[in-house]
Amino acid sequence: MSELKVAACQMRSTDDPEANKKQVREFLQKLEKVDLVSLPENSLFLRIRAGEKFLGFSKDDPFFGELASWAKKNQTCVHLGSVALQNENAKLLNATVWIDHAGQISFPYSKIHLFDVDVEDETQVRESDNFAAGSQPSIVQIKDWKIGLSICYDLRFSELYLSYAKVPVDLILIPSAFLVTTGEAHWHSLIRARAIEAQAYVVAAAQGGEHLSKSGDKRHTYGHSLMVGPWGEILAEGSDQKAIIQTFSKEKISRVRKQIPMQSHRRF
Repeated sequence: MSELKVAACQMRSTDDPEANKKQVREFLQKLEKVDLVSLPENSLFLRIRAGEKFLGFSKDDPFFGELASWAKKNQTCVHLGSVALQNENAKLLNATVWIDHAGQISFPYSKIHLFDVDVEDETQVRESDNFAAGSQPSIVQIKDWKIGLSICYDLRFSELYLSYAKVPVDLILIPSAFLVTTGEAHWHSLIRARAIEAQAYVVAAAQGGEHLSKSGDKRHTYGHSLMVGPWGEILAEGSDQKAIIQTFSKEKISRVRKQIPMQSHRRF
């Protein structure tokens, strides 16, 4: 049974793309050899001041090429959880950047569920003001590991993860930038639930801490990057601007699915 060594990097991105790129470079320079490195939602630009306009990143942004060179040299897949990606539509896409170990760049998933909420004690958020919604689940592969993609607010919509459970995938990625209020209430429960229902590993690289804009505005995110096993157990939890690393085992997935054979019990 094969293994997959994964790193999840907790970031504190800002509205300064160059500073965020520097933060990513520093993570990669310090990282030990892994098969996959996962970074959070809004890795390269995090909107802090309400109403701030951002033109987004083009698919041929030089930084993606820089990461591709690093991935090929180190034989590591890079998952930029999401970036604001330019689109033929007037609105941007909240899109995953996937770079495989050969340095091939793709954009396999765009966030389906946009975060339009009005949570008590939090600033009102309308993600759809700036972003167009994606429409399709997406699975990528490393070696013989099938990996289901999603982003942040998708976490609340179990039908997306049911589609991955039916495949079944071996690992689900949920890069995020959770509010503090909703993170304290729901983050751990929802992440563990997704692992339990899919009987798969879950990696959720998160934004965490106080984010300061160039204009002095502030925003806070919950952090607590998580790695959860197929039994629903928390394997690692991140803090500050650090990476957490775990080696995942196909044998463990097989053992869990043998004990509780959900695939053969499905009725709907």
